Amino acid sequence: MWSWLGSFIILCSLWVQVKIDVKINEWFGQFYDMIQKALGEPNAITIEEYWSSLLSFITLAAIYVGVAVIVSFFTSHYLFRWRTSMVEWYHSVYDRARKIEGASQRVQEDTIKFSRIMETLGTSLIEALMILVEFMPILFGLSISIPIFFFGDWDYGLIVGALIWSVGGTIFLIILGLILRLVGVEYDLQKKEAAYRKILVVAEDDGTVRPKTIEELFNGVREIHFLSYIRYLYFNVGRIAYLQANVLSAYVFLAPAIVAGAVTLGVMQQIIRAFGRVEGSMQYILKAWPTIIELASVYKRLREFESKINQEEFIDEKI
Repeated sequence: MWSWLGSFIILCSLWVQVKIDVKINEWFGQFYDMIQKALGEPNAITIEEYWSSLLSFITLAAIYVGVAVIVSFFTSHYLFRWRTSMVEWYHSVYDRARKIEGASQRVQEDTIKFSRIMETLGTSLIEALMILVEFMPILFGLSISIPIFFFGDWDYGLIVGALIWSVGGTIFLIILGLILRLVGVEYDLQKKEAAYRKILVVAEDDGTVRPKTIEELFNGVREIHFLSYIRYLYFNVGRIAYLQANVLSAYVFLAPAIVAGAVTLGVMQQIIRAFGRVEGSMQYILKAWPTIIELASVYKRLREFESKINQEEFIDEKI
């Protein structure tokens, strides 16, 4: 029930959020056209029209907030059930699992990390795909017959521009992450932390444990952390530079249309917002890359743990 019905409820709720976001995008176009009209001629609009426009946004925003809060609450419960399912299986085989290095950390820490990461990463991925489905036709409709930088009057110029910019940047950072072995570093970091924590736990009860052993282990922890910091330094140079350049991308593509006065202020705002939503969805992997790395590391550790449990079962059967 939680698996299938829960998934259906989350998907429907996310779709409602995206639909409201589309309505908010339409509101921005109408509102800024009204602002342009008001600033161009005194008393071109009434104060009642102005307040009415603001009230319509507040209504949409209130519905969006309400749905988002309910989805977040329900998703937290949904993913705790997922974690419970994993933990119950580990409990059922814990007689074998307890013999494996770092078993307690896998069962307690990694399962909660897995569920928490999936709470943000999983729902964000689904929402990003839904946004693409809804906003790409809107962006296409808004960009027809206006000149686009580099693509000229081609109707698909704005969408193709967003695609090239977003996918190109994402591929660049994925390659950079693979070159720097960020997943491997994160995995090694967690292993060394687990080994260090275990010797500290043992040292609580066993006074014969030499301090040097603890110091040696912490030196390993320090080294892997420092390696992680330098790898992420290189990665963040590329990631942050790209995201800063990203702020101007829509304005660059719209430069000929803005200079030629081919769009109103409201249409420009609609295009920029729709472009940002499409671009943001395409850049999902780029923006979520550090979290994806952490999830891949957790998944790798849990799979390795389960593999060792199965090996223990095979040894027990032979004995």
